Amino acid sequence: MRPVLKAGMVGMGMIFDETYRPFFEAVAARGLYDRRFGDLDVQLTAVASKTGQRAEKYQTQSAGRIPSFRSYAGDEAVALMLREQPTFACVATPDNRHFEASKAILEAGVHLLIEKPSVLSLKEVDELIAIAQKNGVLARVVYHKLLDPDHKKLRTLVADQVLQHVNNGYCSLLEPRQISGSQFSEWITGRNPGTYVAVHYIKLIDFTFGGRLKTVMCTGQRGLVGPKDGGTWDSCQLRLIYDYADGREAAFDIHTSWVTPDNFPGYVEQEVQFRFDNGIWNGHSRKRGVELTVENLTPLKMKNTINNHYNGSFLEPWGERSQRGYGIEVIDRFAREVAFVEYGGSAADRTARLHEIRALGYADLSADRQVVAAVEAMERILEAQAAGQPDRVARFNGDVVELF
Repeated sequence: MRPVLKAGMVGMGMIFDETYRPFFEAVAARGLYDRRFGDLDVQLTAVASKTGQRAEKYQTQSAGRIPSFRSYAGDEAVALMLREQPTFACVATPDNRHFEASKAILEAGVHLLIEKPSVLSLKEVDELIAIAQKNGVLARVVYHKLLDPDHKKLRTLVADQVLQHVNNGYCSLLEPRQISGSQFSEWITGRNPGTYVAVHYIKLIDFTFGGRLKTVMCTGQRGLVGPKDGGTWDSCQLRLIYDYADGREAAFDIHTSWVTPDNFPGYVEQEVQFRFDNGIWNGHSRKRGVELTVENLTPLKMKNTINNHYNGSFLEPWGERSQRGYGIEVIDRFAREVAFVEYGGSAADRTARLHEIRALGYADLSADRQVVAAVEAMERILEAQAAGQPDRVARFNGDVVELF
């Protein structure tokens, strides 16, 4: 009999539907194989959600594609899910609800995968890291944009010193109002698009270029998706300053918004520019791919520009229907990391395998403190601005974030 990785899932919203669902359906059909750990099964065993409505709907829709799973809802849902003894559990809830669920999962000795941002403060991330280390399990965070082919190529050129010493950078991500107004309406109250999406680029910068985060500045605008004097933000502009071992500094500006008009052709408009001593990297989501026009469908029911790399449904040349992309690959990679830790050799060598995976800083919480520090600084600066104290600056000394 093949070994089984039992999976738990916290949150059953759009993120589950776009990435976790196709992973669980694909692995149910094909299994998971690697020379390092052999042939095994991955099964969605139990889910925890706020109301259980989406879970019950998916239970019906998925009949015949994946085995039946237990669904728990309400305040005790995570605790009940953990009674099913999953091998790993994934958290895809609004970001200000990540910590408590993640803490419970790690305290149960279960491997953890959290959607970005992992948590909103250094205190929380340090607590999760300590629990994971104490209980001998993985604590990982999803940064699917690191698997974007363009971003992988950027890091390759930097690692190979083809692009030498970053000087500055600019990143922009604009989403239509339907993202904040409908798809993620539950997520946005008291929140900001910087924490939700800028964190992708914070990690890209932190992971690709290294260096020490020292200064964070931020401002934002309100009044479209919430009160003009409230704590819900339409857009924000973030600046990070890093210093490097040679004494030089680099500044990175990250602009995010979720109030772009719904009929904007780019849907999710993403742009990056990084300037180096010897070159410039320009990336643009609308210029790298496909432009599509279909009468009575684009640009509202379908978008003029589509990202087939992140997540797409395809009819393969051999007639099979599939859903794939780097948004799903990152979850597959996590399952393989768990399988390697648990089944990649003798029990006596498990600790060595655990340390090997933890050393992969692209996703491990232990390598994520600077990203969390930037998120905490952004949250605190915007909170101060909402309280009538604009133009605050945060400094990070490697241990704590201080506002000035």
